Amino acid sequence: MTSKDVQLDARDRAILAILQREGRIPNAELAARVNLSASACHRRVARLEAAGVIRRYAALVDPRAVGRRSTVFVEITLRGQSDELLRQFEAAVARIPDVLECHLMAGAADYLLKVAARDPEDFARIHRQHLSRLPGVSQMQSSFALRRVVSTTALPLD
Repeated sequence: MTSKDVQLDARDRAILAILQREGRIPNAELAARVNLSASACHRRVARLEAAGVIRRYAALVDPRAVGRRSTVFVEITLRGQSDELLRQFEAAVARIPDVLECHLMAGAADYLLKVAARDPEDFARIHRQHLSRLPGVSQMQSSFALRRVVSTTALPLD
């Protein structure tokens, strides 16, 4: 069973909503909040995990606490669209530890990267050591975020 095959009912959605905000909630408390027995709740969570609806659990670390005060969005345009070039680019960008996200885009740019840097000088290092060496790049434009206004990992479940 894959995440595409899973039919989510209201209880599954309630469980997911809580786990998105409180991933370390004890099963007994989760069960009480969604009106299930602990064993029934555990079975549902295990089913959601096995199906890939819940991909993994993670701690969300404050970037400022670990010295990553600058978020930079980088638009990248490639010189071509061949499958091989896209594969090479995606494999190379996946190896850059400072890249938090990479999205294949429709629109003016081919890719949009979200990069975590300590400061502008650190981004210059990331650019020099990694981004400028990515295969197939014809154009790159970087924008520094001034302030995070909304930040969530929780998907709407309605």
